[in-house]
Amino acid sequence: MSDQESTPSPARRRLSTKETAELLGVKPETVYAYVSRGQLSSRREPGNRGSTFDAGEVEALARRNRRESGGTPGPGGELSVRTRITLIEDDRYYYRGVDATELARRHSYEEVTEWLWTGRLHPGAAFTAPEASVAVARRAADALPEHTGPTDRLRVAAVAAAAADPLRFDLSEDAVLGTARILIPTLVAALPPLRPGRGDQGPIAHRLWARLSHLDPDEASLTALDTALALLVDHDLAASTLAVRVAASARAHVYAAVSAGLGVLEGPLHGAAGGLAHRLILEVLERGSAGPVVADELREGRRVPGLGHRLYRGEDPRARVLFGLLEEIPHAAPALAAARDIVATTARHTPLHANVDLALAVLTASCGMRSSASETIFAVARTAGWIAHALEEYGERPLRMRPSGRYAGPQPPQPLPRPQQQ
Repeated sequence: MSDQESTPSPARRRLSTKETAELLGVKPETVYAYVSRGQLSSRREPGNRGSTFDAGEVEALARRNRRESGGTPGPGGELSVRTRITLIEDDRYYYRGVDATELARRHSYEEVTEWLWTGRLHPGAAFTAPEASVAVARRAADALPEHTGPTDRLRVAAVAAAAADPLRFDLSEDAVLGTARILIPTLVAALPPLRPGRGDQGPIAHRLWARLSHLDPDEASLTALDTALALLVDHDLAASTLAVRVAASARAHVYAAVSAGLGVLEGPLHGAAGGLAHRLILEVLERGSAGPVVADELREGRRVPGLGHRLYRGEDPRARVLFGLLEEIPHAAPALAAARDIVATTARHTPLHANVDLALAVLTASCGMRSSASETIFAVARTAGWIAHALEEYGERPLRMRPSGRYAGPQPPQPLPRPQQQ
């Protein structure tokens, strides 16, 4: 054997058990489990008490684990993450394999949420929060300026509730589910009620209504709101959901993961879309026709809100269900007609179908709600989905949601920068 053969090259150096465990993102015991299953080979070096492992073999196993556990580029170069929560295909979507629109039609938001979290249906499921948790969240949210938007209030409430929970770092499934059932009603309770003395009892939809509208709700309107919440619980890896999974991958507690989702939701390309559609509906109602309103949008180079969805070739199934329920609400008829006028008018230019933002806008505009109500509904509904994704991510290898950067800056070594003259 030559000297070159007997001296390992840097690429084939030996790793200690600790180094191997860190590279694979597992415990040392798991490293030896890989050895027993024949997935890794080990050997003892003279003078070394522990086993060593071939670096190339370990790196190959790490790459294989990443492919199998998700977090790898998909066929189009996009990030692809394995999930058992929501499937979207052929203009339909499914929660754990069950048609999501059928679930939302037949079950309450709380029941659909429990299905998403546990894979079990709990008839009559209800969420309640301890008064202490609500009080802390309300005090924090009430300290914000009066003009503060609902998403900011929800995010501050989540942080305050976390600070009051000494067990928040327990990431076991039972602990996270217990927190989830408290967190959602706490967030709703932290929003200022528009109808004082009401809205602290009953289903989440009833409590939320008191914070969105001054009007007394009829049964059909409450059903529409509850169904909207259930329809919006999850929608695969939207931007906010991906942020939640990144936080959960780093083992952030569930309050922090939800806060990450709320931060992304506030972006104008995500949660604000419903508010734009709400204002569009009101303008069509004021001017009496969608023609001049759509013309103004196109003239200004803006996309008409509430139309089209990158995941659906036809009509958004969530919009289809909501429009059907809105037809049962007499006072929603003018806003519903305005929405249909928008779709028909725009179809002459681009054949786009209505999406859930337009349907939500009909609900909020016809029920005396502000333009921000769509964002609030979306945030409360999606909190349940974020928690489902956090729970799933806690069961995966930690820190797997860590893509590699592709450096495009100046090549080193560069000289030290010179101080700029003031």
